[in-house]
Amino acid sequence: MPDLANERVDHRFKGLPPDAEGLTVGELAAQRRNLFTGGFTTPVLALSAESVEHNLRLLEVYAERHGLAFAPHGKTSMAPRLFDRQLEHGAWGITAAVPHQARVYRAHGVARIFLANEVVDPVALRWLAAELDADPDFRFLCYVDSVRGVELMDEALRAAGAARAVDVVVELAAGATGRTGVRTEAECAAVADAVAAAPALRLVGVAGYEGTMPGADGERVREWLQRLVGLAADFDKAGRFDPAIGEIVISAGGSEWFDAVAEVFAEIPGLSRPVLKLLRSGAYVSHDDGQYRERTPFNRVPEEGALQPAFRLWSQVVSRPTAEQAFTNAGKRDAAHDLHLPEAQVVRDARTGEVRAAEGVTVTGLSDQHAWLRTESGADVEVGDWVGMGLSHPCTSFDKWQLIPLVEADGTVVDYIRTFF
Repeated sequence: MPDLANERVDHRFKGLPPDAEGLTVGELAAQRRNLFTGGFTTPVLALSAESVEHNLRLLEVYAERHGLAFAPHGKTSMAPRLFDRQLEHGAWGITAAVPHQARVYRAHGVARIFLANEVVDPVALRWLAAELDADPDFRFLCYVDSVRGVELMDEALRAAGAARAVDVVVELAAGATGRTGVRTEAECAAVADAVAAAPALRLVGVAGYEGTMPGADGERVREWLQRLVGLAADFDKAGRFDPAIGEIVISAGGSEWFDAVAEVFAEIPGLSRPVLKLLRSGAYVSHDDGQYRERTPFNRVPEEGALQPAFRLWSQVVSRPTAEQAFTNAGKRDAAHDLHLPEAQVVRDARTGEVRAAEGVTVTGLSDQHAWLRTESGADVEVGDWVGMGLSHPCTSFDKWQLIPLVEADGTVVDYIRTFF
């Protein structure tokens, strides 16, 4: 397993202090430098240590309260250090989207992987067969959503000489025009029959993802979740699940509708085996100041708690051409911008070090390496000041940074989060 603490700090990692070149990540972390006075250069992305810890604990308690197992989607951060923390906080395993992500997880010791996609690449399946055969404690599940996909998987696994069957779950599409997945219950049964005829596969459950449902609202999401539960009950009654399995897997839940998942999964009828009710939300670990701030289920159930946005992108004002405009040195290469523009939140005064609210300052656009700021009358911003911005969409925030400082409220950097995209 790679020792991330022993990786050398160098030019690959933007924002880190130039005088830290040659130190290991562990040595730099042990110095507990200050983000603002310790030699860091702008732009630099930081994660709040307190908010990350709060969010980890909140979802752990939420899952326990509602009887849910939890496999957070690792594609959000691709950060093994955060995977470790999620597992320490009760996660059953980690979810992946593509085989490369599963390889990263395995390289860092993740023992349970739910791959929320159909895998038909024979090279990836050959790797998977070898990984399963080499480690009897490795648990892997993935989607199937077509008879052809089942045929391709079975052929590739048998050609690879797989000794262990791969566990699969039939993916039910979230609506007739949803993303992937089988559209009708009859087609689901046909896919299940194909799995039964495939020696290299075994059917262990059903799953899907409601987050891409067109026109999703609470009523539609609950109706689809009830269909998913009904499909599991029908499969169980018909004896479609492999008789050797010890539990039936029913899985759903991104970061926008896990309250509906908890509600519907609480009503799953008694089946012939215990049920693993598997939630897969991933964005919670950092939360955000846009997409998920607006759409988190905790807005609907505030009595259950509230997530805290953990990201802050710090950049420096490098141009103040007019009283109505300023530019900082962070742009599309540094900030998520696919859903919302960054949000100017605070200004750190270059003269005094004082941090104040970014009143009258709005991000209006991004170039590759500049943020365009509109500054209203009276906005107190000058060249040299640092502007702290909130970001929207964790998945496209993490992927722009290879090594992210984990920072306490007073600016002390206590750790570094390595990503592998």
